[in-house]
Amino acid sequence: MEKKQATVSKQTLYISVLVVFIIGFVSGVVFTVMKTGGGVPSAASPQQTAQSPQEAQAILNLEAEVTANPDNYDAWTRLGHLYFDSDQVDKAIGAYTKSLELNSADPNVWTDLGVMYRRSGNPEKAIESFDKAIELDATHLQSRFNRGIVLHFDLGKTAEAIASWQSVLAIAPQYKTANGMSLQDLIDQVKNQPASGGNK
Repeated sequence: MEKKQATVSKQTLYISVLVVFIIGFVSGVVFTVMKTGGGVPSAASPQQTAQSPQEAQAILNLEAEVTANPDNYDAWTRLGHLYFDSDQVDKAIGAYTKSLELNSADPNVWTDLGVMYRRSGNPEKAIESFDKAIELDATHLQSRFNRGIVLHFDLGKTAEAIASWQSVLAIAPQYKTANGMSLQDLIDQVKNQPASGGNK
């Protein structure tokens, strides 16, 4: 009886860990781009994509700005952020791509682009974007953390994901996810999860 209860508890804990990982990934993006709004909508939450009149107007204003001044890096970046927040994935990718054509040296924009690629169902491009952010800033924690999320949850490459998360801890040993859970605790849980055929 105790053994069965322990097994159930372990499964419940692992499910909780998965939820925390996903929440940490989605919420952490807000801090990367220093936005002041609420949570970032996930691909599975279309009800959260409604724009306020102010956001809609801000998008229109920035669209007009980049049309009139297509070399305005700041406007393209801010437009990408607004598309990001309103879950307009393809438009966000387009705006961030243009922004990076004008200035490819911002690891935050590369990280945001990676998140959008992940949300569009293109994890390989997400990894490329996170790698570029890390290349630009070796201490960029969010891109390293997000890279691990994509490797584990989307590509089933758990060993590589753990290595990416451990590289975060090498820089910031007390790193916590957006909801306050220790990254080391999450790594331990992923290591102890039941083996899956897709994980490598």
